[in-house]
Amino acid sequence: MNKNIAVIEGDGIGVEIIAEAVKVLKKIAQKFGHSFNLIPVEMGGCAIDKYGVALPDFSLDACKAADAVLLGAVGGPKWDDPTARVRPEQGLLGLRAGLGCFANIRPAKVYAPLAAASPLKDSIIGKGFDIVVVRELTGGIYFGESGREGDSAFDTERYSVPEVERIAHAAFKIARGRKKVLHSVDKANVLESSRLWRETVARVAKAYPDVSVINILVDNAAMQLVRNPAQFDVMLTSNIFGDILSDEASQITGSIGMLASASTGEGTRGLYEPIHGSAPDIAGKNIANPIATILSVAMMLDISFGLKAEAQAIDNAVDSVLSDNYRTADIATDGCTVLGTIQMGDLITERI
Repeated sequence: MNKNIAVIEGDGIGVEIIAEAVKVLKKIAQKFGHSFNLIPVEMGGCAIDKYGVALPDFSLDACKAADAVLLGAVGGPKWDDPTARVRPEQGLLGLRAGLGCFANIRPAKVYAPLAAASPLKDSIIGKGFDIVVVRELTGGIYFGESGREGDSAFDTERYSVPEVERIAHAAFKIARGRKKVLHSVDKANVLESSRLWRETVARVAKAYPDVSVINILVDNAAMQLVRNPAQFDVMLTSNIFGDILSDEASQITGSIGMLASASTGEGTRGLYEPIHGSAPDIAGKNIANPIATILSVAMMLDISFGLKAEAQAIDNAVDSVLSDNYRTADIATDGCTVLGTIQMGDLITERI
């Protein structure tokens, strides 16, 4: 297979973690007989300093021409002025919009060697925790009409049938490749937009008779995530509900440095990135955890390229390294061997 991948290092630790992800990509290419053409792209604070904008047109064009986009992280104190006309985050929003990414796919998994890092007690987390939150990314209350009138303010939750249909199809396709169980999260007992959501999901479900659908109210979903997270596999959510629940799910794992994500749209192209930020305070110190970025590569291979065996090889390598008690500083525990960014990337690459 021959694929073009736009690679955005970004700011802060982005340079370091992307370097380790690239090592993994090259090992996968060599081991499985693929060719990945890596195209450097500038975005974020570094692009502001150089070009005056967070996402130059030529950077967006390069991403649109690629088969997938791999991103490190953007932002930092240097560009944190809230009154600034140009901010690094504008690059990320512009990239998602430019690529037509409407589905945010965020897996949350507890690796057995890291189970002790979870805030949940052993009797709960010991049952296992491996879910995917599929969050609608471009609609809902964040994009509805908003404003102020006198001493009141309002934000409008609005969804159309096509918007719900396309995110539902994305979630059902993921569920079909996993345990074939999908929880659709809404607030249909109160919100009209959620009633439309539930009705539309039910219609889409007819195209996926092999997937079981469970409707769950968002407040109950939040409770059940900490009471019995093992019951979930794929969670389909609106924008605001997914924003909240995916953060809750990430904390159950206890290790933000382990969590990858994908933003996808129509077709196979996607944007892949760790969920953590640019961590400028540790940039250049060879202590950042590259695993979330490496796992983002695994997501890219699986979702955009359909290379499931290659994606599993990366996941297995990460699990092997953790099982042998190797850690970066952020996930270190008593008695483990602490590795730097480069050394962790090297070891995972060797285990593939």
